[in-house]
Amino acid sequence: MAQYFSVHPFNPQPRLLRQAAQLLGKSGLVAIPTDSSYAVVAALDDKRAAEALRRLRGVDERHHLTLLVADLSEIGQLARVDNKQYRLLKAAMPGAFTFIMQATHEVPRRLSHPSRKTIGVRMPDHPVVRELLKETGPLLSSTLIPPGETEALNDPVEIRARFEHELAAVIEGGPCPNRSTTVVDLTGPAPEVLRLGRGDPKLIGIEG
Repeated sequence: MAQYFSVHPFNPQPRLLRQAAQLLGKSGLVAIPTDSSYAVVAALDDKRAAEALRRLRGVDERHHLTLLVADLSEIGQLARVDNKQYRLLKAAMPGAFTFIMQATHEVPRRLSHPSRKTIGVRMPDHPVVRELLKETGPLLSSTLIPPGETEALNDPVEIRARFEHELAAVIEGGPCPNRSTTVVDLTGPAPEVLRLGRGDPKLIGIEG
């Protein structure tokens, strides 16, 4: 049975987040609220956990998993960032954006796209996520969409019931907007919006 941590949405209890972090350190998967929808996260350097996350989502290695970070300095360790991209990221983060970027050698090869060597990077604007990342460092994540479905789950009680054997814990931290992030590809000559979601492209100078 997955553990259930009910935390304050703006001032989450450190004790409960430390317990969740400990489960992540033992190859566990944890469902967390974000500024878009619920996501499932795993420790970044844990191969077994990454494989379990892909099984839970029903995706293969060609599906971009996303790295959650707490600040811009962490992005520089995981992705190649030039000055123009840095200014763009600074304008958009934290927020409901996912950026596709070229991975650095710090990222395990199994976590990047096998042919493009790219990763998704995201800094959610959510107090629970920010405080959890202080305990864990960058985490591997994916929107919690069950295999064969198209909508993300957004009820923590339902998430626990459906994935009680796959998840180590569920963190309940209030309602999520339940709208996907805006995905922006930064690997080409100019930023390209691949999916329009909750993040406003005008924040990064893209019209439409």
